[in-house]
Amino acid sequence: MNTQHEQTDRILLVDDEESLRLTFEMLLKRAGYESVTGVSSFDEAIDVVKQEDFDLIISDIVLQGASGIDLLRQIKEMGHTCPVVMITGYPNIETAAEAVRLGAFDYVPKPVKKDELLKVVALALEKQELQKEKNRFEEHQEKNRYLQETILRSVREIIITVDTHLRIADMNDMARDWARSFLPEIGIGISLPTLSSRLGRALLNDAEEVLKHQKVLKMHRLEWQKPDGSVGIMSVTAAPLKDEKSTFLGVVITARDLTHLEDIDKRDQRTNFHRFVGKSLPMQRIYALIESVGKVDTTVLITGESGTGKELVADALHDESPRHNRSLVKVDCTAIPEDLLESELFGHKKGSFTGADRDRLGRILQADGGTLFLDEIGDISSRMQLRLLRFLQERTFYPVGQDQPIQVDVRVVTATNADLKEKVRRNEFREDLYFRLRVVDIILPPLRERKDDIALLSQHFLTIFNNKMKKEINGFSDSVMELLLNHTWPGNIRELEHVIERAYVLCPGDTITSDHLPADIIFAEPPMHTLPGPLTPQPSHMHPSEPLMESDDEIDRLLDALRRTAGNKAKAARLLGMDRSTLYRKISSYNIDLSNMDE
Repeated sequence: MNTQHEQTDRILLVDDEESLRLTFEMLLKRAGYESVTGVSSFDEAIDVVKQEDFDLIISDIVLQGASGIDLLRQIKEMGHTCPVVMITGYPNIETAAEAVRLGAFDYVPKPVKKDELLKVVALALEKQELQKEKNRFEEHQEKNRYLQETILRSVREIIITVDTHLRIADMNDMARDWARSFLPEIGIGISLPTLSSRLGRALLNDAEEVLKHQKVLKMHRLEWQKPDGSVGIMSVTAAPLKDEKSTFLGVVITARDLTHLEDIDKRDQRTNFHRFVGKSLPMQRIYALIESVGKVDTTVLITGESGTGKELVADALHDESPRHNRSLVKVDCTAIPEDLLESELFGHKKGSFTGADRDRLGRILQADGGTLFLDEIGDISSRMQLRLLRFLQERTFYPVGQDQPIQVDVRVVTATNADLKEKVRRNEFREDLYFRLRVVDIILPPLRERKDDIALLSQHFLTIFNNKMKKEINGFSDSVMELLLNHTWPGNIRELEHVIERAYVLCPGDTITSDHLPADIIFAEPPMHTLPGPLTPQPSHMHPSEPLMESDDEIDRLLDALRRTAGNKAKAARLLGMDRSTLYRKISSYNIDLSNMDE
């Protein structure tokens, strides 16, 4: 028998024959249903139902003073939804039909057979558990909708929804604030065809296009006349608005006042946020999102390439939350063997498996009252996915080897560099868990999409290494910064940190030069000349101590050595009698393409 039923299911028996009532009670308890209450009359049943909640009611249809049908009717009128099983020794069409009409789960004739009764009880309790799960899911969905609406109201984009009759159905706070200042003719309930302004007509055209084709319109930019007579720029996109059943409800228009918001971005620009360093617009948006979401106690999924700073987001969310004075417990799901991860998260009882020589508190319990950060969540097994889903639904869990559940108050933040949506499509990740985790998702931009931050980050790491290694290196040459900006950074911020550390260690002076960078950074520049085409010297890449080389003889000598060594730069450097790093700089300065040489 399911241990959950043993522990939690409450059954009420109603029968005026004491011997039968006691027999049923003994039968149910032997089957594992410990919480069974017996009463002998309609009035007693009503009194106990008013005081306690039951998961199942079993009633004789013939009672003293009233019938089981009357009891069933009264229970339903009181708003109770638990299943009711009717038992009678005189079954007939009328009473059966009335019981079914009033919502009886089943109708069992006397003499009652043990196996039949236990089967009906198990089915009824299973139905009740499914109904509870449905109610919990709907409650969770309602909470999610509220949280999403809260976040939606706080975002800095203008969001307007339009119904199928072209009336404005709703607007977020940003849209209301913007409309009050710049376009007062827009408001909830206003019909788009009545708008007379140039921008209003443009919004009408977008809405009509989506209503007609039910397809997303690509983002485009509109000019509009501001109240002061100046011209503003608005980026606009429109998309079909559908509910969870894909029923078409209208249009959602998302806009951004580029002229107005760019001023705000400049005014509010930050170069640091918690442990983040960056001033680019993508990072300003990340900072604002963390501030908004951190204060709302909801589940967050952080995604992004390796090295973009997902753990820093978890730290910042915890610090921004009301839980910041409690524990932040971090678990790298890929660093713990699969057979130990369950015990590591949920804990275990002494003797629950070989090697369990003492009780162990799991990471979840350690995080009670605080935040649990699960990194690389996309790589956990299907078994762990199911256990985690149940924990997120119930906020209770069972340590390995323990029958009693433990309830905790934990905020869960997860991260992955995997494409979970694709994993769901390939049935490698549970869809229900995916949506539980992604109540709010924070997508970190790769470094190649925030190049405005490279110089700032480089100086930040240089300061860290100065404090750590005490070498007093004070900057980078222009050539180094150009090379850093041209690199694609597949390893993102982590790769940049390692490059700066390597250069710091190799630098003997007070300025880091291209001599101190790895070869893959030096050769990451955009298009080079193809041999043996014309070559234009690039003096900016020359080492300060080297004379400027402009002669064709110098270029020809380099090309000849590289051809003779089949592009092997180490051999070519030895043949030319120069250091390999010097050859690298010369190849870079003349934009020599080695792709047609086999190294």
